[in-house]
Amino acid sequence: MATASLLLAAAHSFGIMRFFIMQGWTYGLGGSLLRAPRITGLQKFDPKEFGLLPIKVVTWGPFVVVNVSASPDEADSQNLETEWLGNCSQLLSGNGVDSSLSYICRREYTLECNWKVFCDNYLDGGYHVPYAHKNLASGLDLDSYSTQIFERVSIQRCGGSSAENDRLGSTALYAFVYPNFMINRYGPWMDTNLVLPLGPRKCKVVFDYFLDGSLKDDEAFIDKSLKDSEQVQMEDIILCEGVQRGLESPAYKYEDMHLLLRKPCTISIACFITA
Repeated sequence: MATASLLLAAAHSFGIMRFFIMQGWTYGLGGSLLRAPRITGLQKFDPKEFGLLPIKVVTWGPFVVVNVSASPDEADSQNLETEWLGNCSQLLSGNGVDSSLSYICRREYTLECNWKVFCDNYLDGGYHVPYAHKNLASGLDLDSYSTQIFERVSIQRCGGSSAENDRLGSTALYAFVYPNFMINRYGPWMDTNLVLPLGPRKCKVVFDYFLDGSLKDDEAFIDKSLKDSEQVQMEDIILCEGVQRGLESPAYKYEDMHLLLRKPCTISIACFITA
């Protein structure tokens, strides 16, 4: 039944009845099997045993989180904060991550590098920013850069260096949620990054952009902000693909540079991956 499903709404004399149809089998929104054609006479067929399996779905701020391995009876936002975000949920809330923002757009980038290379670049504590992102660095106070490690989340924060930079604002927060999700909150903007492996040396990064509702109709501001963000992504692509080529070079020799450079975020994810 892994085919496309069709949601139908049927008018009823007492209201609207909604149900799913998959290959002719009809399910209620609660997942119970309501009708299965051409099975009359089939022995030991109990419709109650062929309902859709319930899954755990909860919301936190702007996010809808699904866990197919947990009991739906455990689904509540408090459990989600503990399971997904650990002890940092209040810190994220206090920095506006769970605020009500307007969705603006989605952009996708395909990189010729392993997905962990992109994550490593994200998690380097701002080490590459002044060299790879000159324009971005001009709007940040890199001396204020800090890193905090939580159970499954690492948070990097940095102050803004210019009151005239409306896109970055006074504080930028970059949260990495293990294993491949990132939440970036800065000024009136929030964007999320989802890194999807496409092979040993290729990945796709999906960016979703959200903006304070008071600016959702300011087309000039949105256009300029997205162009600035696009520049950062292009610079990161060049950097990550260069690292991938370096990793594949016969001259490359593994050294634990993360310890030498004191990159706690990268060390943290490495511990998860190798555990």
